[in-house]
Amino acid sequence: MTETSIHVDTCFLIRALVPGTEADSSLRQWLREEQRLCMDSIAWTEFLCGPLQREELALAERVVTERICFTEKDARRAAEFFNATGRRRGTLADCMIAACARERNAMLATLNRQDFQSFEQLGLRLI
Repeated sequence: MTETSIHVDTCFLIRALVPGTEADSSLRQWLREEQRLCMDSIAWTEFLCGPLQREELALAERVVTERICFTEKDARRAAEFFNATGRRRGTLADCMIAACARERNAMLATLNRQDFQSFEQLGLRLI
């Protein structure tokens, strides 16, 4: 993935599937603009843990067509993020999600900005 894309996290996707929400509006705008939407395997796993209706899964699969595998390079970046932000318990999954977006130069769409703001100083771009 070389061009800029929008990497969505779990909470954003869950909220975007609720009609009339701000996340739904943003998602629809990005689809109209033909933005490239992706999600890493970590966030996708969180999403699949549900609770999830069959229709929600089908819609998510149509909207976020690219799911990214977590690689060795992502693991190294996630460890860097984890260590640089204080090795806080419960933050490793966020470090992994942030690392995937950062490694692909993608903007991360999240509703939990405070969970990811510390990664901005390390090159993560939030949308």
